[in-house]
Amino acid sequence: MFANYLIGLREGLEAALVVSILIAYLVKTERRRLVPQIWLGVGIAVVISLGFGALLTFGPRGLTFEAQEAIGGALSIVAVGFVTWMVFWMAGAAKGLSGELRSKIDDAAEGARWSLIVVALLAVGREGLETALFLWAATQTATADGTTATWEPLLGAALGLATAVVLGYLFYRGAIRINLSRFFLWTGAFLIVVAAGVLSYGVHDLQEAGILPGLGNVLFDVSDVIDPTTWYATVLKGVFNFSPATTVLEGLAWLLYLVPTMTLFLLKMRRRERQTEPPSSASLPESKDRPHHAS
Repeated sequence: MFANYLIGLREGLEAALVVSILIAYLVKTERRRLVPQIWLGVGIAVVISLGFGALLTFGPRGLTFEAQEAIGGALSIVAVGFVTWMVFWMAGAAKGLSGELRSKIDDAAEGARWSLIVVALLAVGREGLETALFLWAATQTATADGTTATWEPLLGAALGLATAVVLGYLFYRGAIRINLSRFFLWTGAFLIVVAAGVLSYGVHDLQEAGILPGLGNVLFDVSDVIDPTTWYATVLKGVFNFSPATTVLEGLAWLLYLVPTMTLFLLKMRRRERQTEPPSSASLPESKDRPHHAS
């Protein structure tokens, strides 16, 4: 539930920031009459995202078990790919996001009436489709062993999205200042941990579908030690998508994704912080025009 809450908060806040920037720019440039077009584009994006989520949930139910596992495993891996791309993209583009959106608004406002609808639809729809796919994959992982009801991760996601909407509104009203660098650093690192668990479970699905080998080759099995009904089992599952019985291939996928991806992400964030840090006075070159004091 906590993992889905953070996914909803992170993805929802990205969409909320986009909408806030779009509307605030129209209001400040005295083009308030165009705001309904933004909301129409946002509404279409939300409907498409919900429809995509429903298709993922109810679409494969008429298929065989192997086909369901194959689709589930493949979509989980696709979700991990999208989220990884999004985490790295936001790590580098967050600072210039506002200027990019304003430029698109100016271009759209000069074009056809539906241009602004398309701008909002694409900006929010991209986030919505990513959110639907990753939440679906994370929910599949969380409810796989039958000890967690489906409504729990969905409630977590809904609370995260609701929190994002409130923060987005406060951001628009100027009531809060969000340190986007810190926000994207911590949530990005956590999403990489969650994505590693989703990838591991996607590999497990493909093993059950018979596409990947090694379903009976278990790396460890602590099912008798860690009771799934305990609080610490819930925490391990909610935060790390921990499975008490993990195959060798699942463990390798988790490790080979988490370590290099986390390392590259932290290095990218560190490099960006260094680029944005103001130079210290000690490192400033001495001006050639500075007058010399007479001795």
